[in-house]
Amino acid sequence: MGLNMQVGDKISFGSYDWRVLDIINDRALVITEYIIEQRSYHNAYIDITWAECSLREYLNSEFYDKFTAADKSRIIQVLNNNPDNQWYKSKGGEDTQDSIFLLSVEEVCKYFGNSLSKLYNPGKNQRYWFERKDENNSKRIARIQGTEWGSWWWLRSPGRINVKAVYIHGTDGNIGIQGNNILKGNISDGRCTGGVRPALWLKL
Repeated sequence: MGLNMQVGDKISFGSYDWRVLDIINDRALVITEYIIEQRSYHNAYIDITWAECSLREYLNSEFYDKFTAADKSRIIQVLNNNPDNQWYKSKGGEDTQDSIFLLSVEEVCKYFGNSLSKLYNPGKNQRYWFERKDENNSKRIARIQGTEWGSWWWLRSPGRINVKAVYIHGTDGNIGIQGNNILKGNISDGRCTGGVRPALWLKL
C-alpha cells in the first residue's frame, strides 16, 4: 500500500477489504468493498440528520475503536459537508468532523461513475427512484461480507423527510432518493436495518 495505489484498487486495511475511490496527494478515500453489517440509521423514529444519528456515533466510537493504534494513526479526521436533499429540500444538517462516515448521495454520484448531472436535474417522471436507467446503477451494488447476498445500504444524506435517509437499492443499485425509514416507523417488524459500508480518508 502506498504511492503506487490507484483509484479502483482493492486494498486491505484493518480487518476489511476496501475500494479506493479517490486519491488526493498523500491520502485516499476508501469504502469497504462489502456491506460489513446491518444497522438502523438511528435508534428512535424522529427527525434526524447525520450529525446527530446513532449510526454516526457508532462508526466514530465503537467501530473506530476496533482499529489498532497504528491503523488509527492513518485514519484522517475530515470535515464533511452535509447538503440538503436536492429533490425534496429536507435538511442535511450541520457539517461534521468524522473519522469514519457514510458516503453522501453527491459522493456516490461522483465516485461510482459520474451521475451528478442527473442528481441536479431530475427527470419529470422520477419520484421514488433516482434515474432508473442510470448506466452507473450496477456499480453501486454491494454484497454482504462473507455471503453471496446483495443488500441495500445507507448513505448519510436525508431522504424526502428527516425520518428517512437515502439508500442504494440492493438488487439494482438504484439510488433511493426518497429514502428508507431510519428506524421502524410504520414497518411492522420493528427495525429498519440497512447495510453499512463505512468510508474514511486514509493516510498513505
